[in-house]
Amino acid sequence: MGATASRAARPARLCQRHQLGSGGGGQRQRSSKKGGEETGPNPTDRGKPGSKRHILVDANGIPLALKISPANRHDSKLLETLVDAVPAIRQCAGRPRRRPAKLHADKGYDFAHCRRALRQRAIIPRIARRGVESSERLGRHRWVVERTLAWFARFRRIAVRYERRADIFTAFHHIAASLICWRFVQRWFC
Repeated sequence: MGATASRAARPARLCQRHQLGSGGGGQRQRSSKKGGEETGPNPTDRGKPGSKRHILVDANGIPLALKISPANRHDSKLLETLVDAVPAIRQCAGRPRRRPAKLHADKGYDFAHCRRALRQRAIIPRIARRGVESSERLGRHRWVVERTLAWFARFRRIAVRYERRADIFTAFHHIAASLICWRFVQRWFC
């Protein structure tokens, strides 16, 4: 009699647990969307979720500012926040310069609002124009950014995005940027 009563009580507990919302039939519920925060459908990779690195570098390729955005967001949307993220640069005399004197960018930034935002910050925009200027003349300066992106790609932890949380993914990028700066300092000053 005791064994029969416990068997009869077991289905009642399962029903109560199911009504409380245990996960719908044993399936695990996701806490965030697929791919994590700051991801969007990549327009070049069959719509898979992805992220973009936006990097502002100096003439030597040292990263000055870094932002992560979803892959489907246009490059020009983050230009102002990227320029505002540049730390103060110490000079020999006078006040520390907050921003670079001029900025070289590719044709993805050829918009009036980008040029206007740079001029408001006293930065000379050197942006290649779509269909007007050849990329060879301004390409002499932009290869430095491509080299820095290649340096970032050498870090296996950030080559493929495994983290769902954007703050952790950004932190790994900042660690990679600090290692790039450290290697540059070792090469030139030690």
